[in-house]
Amino acid sequence: MKIFKCGHCDHPLFFENIDCGNCGHLSGYRDDDRQMLTFDPTRTSLLSDREKIVYKYCKNREHGICNWLIPENAEEVFCRACQLNRTIPDLSNKINLQRWKSLEVAKHRLIYQLQKIGLDLRSRMTHPDGLCFDFIAKNDNADIMTGHASGVITILLREADDVLREQAKQEMEERYRTLIGHLRHEVGHYFWEQLIAKDQSALRSFRDFFGNEEANYGDALKAYYKNGAPENWRDSYISKYATSHPWEDWAETWAHYLHIMDMVETAHFFGLEVNHKDILENMKIASSFDPYTIEDFETIVQTCVPLSFAVNSINRAMGIPDVYPFVITPAVVNKMKFIHQLLLPKRKL
Repeated sequence: MKIFKCGHCDHPLFFENIDCGNCGHLSGYRDDDRQMLTFDPTRTSLLSDREKIVYKYCKNREHGICNWLIPENAEEVFCRACQLNRTIPDLSNKINLQRWKSLEVAKHRLIYQLQKIGLDLRSRMTHPDGLCFDFIAKNDNADIMTGHASGVITILLREADDVLREQAKQEMEERYRTLIGHLRHEVGHYFWEQLIAKDQSALRSFRDFFGNEEANYGDALKAYYKNGAPENWRDSYISKYATSHPWEDWAETWAHYLHIMDMVETAHFFGLEVNHKDILENMKIASSFDPYTIEDFETIVQTCVPLSFAVNSINRAMGIPDVYPFVITPAVVNKMKFIHQLLLPKRKL
C-alpha cells in the first residue's frame, strides 16, 4: 500500500481515512489513479482541494464502510469495490454491521491491489464471468461455507470475529489466519478460472508447478483432512493446506504472492531499510523499488526475506505473533515466479 497525504495540509492519511486528523478536511480515495483527495468540510459540495473537481462518495459511506469517490455526474451510486457486493448482511444488527465493516476494510485493500496489478474486476451482476462477494451471517444455515464457486466469493461474517477466527486457527493448526488472507485466497480460485483454465499454454505450465488439477477435488480434501500433510511439506508448499490439491496449492501460493507484493510495496513507500552493521550482508536491504514495476521476482523475494525478519523481530519485541511466519523455499519461489510472470503483461502502472 502506498502512502497518502492530505491535499490541504500534507498530513499523512491512511487508506481508510474519511477525514484528516490534523486539519479536519474530508478525504476520499479515487481508484482511477490511486490518489487520496481531500475536501473543505464547510462546502456543500465535494470540491477537491487541489484539482477543484467535484465528486460524490460511494453510497456505502453512509454506513461508515467506504471512503471511495465517484465522479459527481456518474450514474453509479456505488464505487467499483462496492459494486462487487452481491449480498450484504442485515445491517440493523449492530454485530453484523461491525463485522461487515471489518471485511470491507480487507476487501477494499484487496481491490486496490488487484487494480494495481491490472486485473479485470467486472461485476458478476452485469457480466456472467465476473466476480462478486456474498457476505453472509450464517445463522442456522449449516450448509453455507466460506469459499469460491464460479466467480462468487462467499465469506461468513463470523470470520470477522477475532475470537472465533483464533479458535479456528488453533483447531486447523494454521500459522496465519486473517481476513485479507481469506480474501486473497478465495479470489485466487477465481483468477485460476480466468487466467489458467481458459489458456491451454498457461494450464500446461500450471501443471508443471502445481500438479494435475484433474485429480478428484472432493477425494483429495477428504484424504487431507484424514491424513494431514506429508512430513516434508515445507520443501515444496507454502502451507499444509496447499498440499491437499493443486487448486488449493495455487490459491495458497497466490495469496502469499499478494502478501509479499503488498509488504514490499508498503516498505518501498516508507523507505524502509535493514542495514545494521551486525546484520549479514545478504540480509541487508533498502526498499528502493515498487515491486509492481519489477520483472524479476527473485529481486522482490530478496527484499521480502530480510524485511519480514525485521518486522517479525519487532512483533516479538512486543510479545505478539510474527507478521509473516513462513519460510519461502526455492520450490515455492518458483511457483510465485510463475504467477508473477503470468501477471506482468497486465500491469497498468
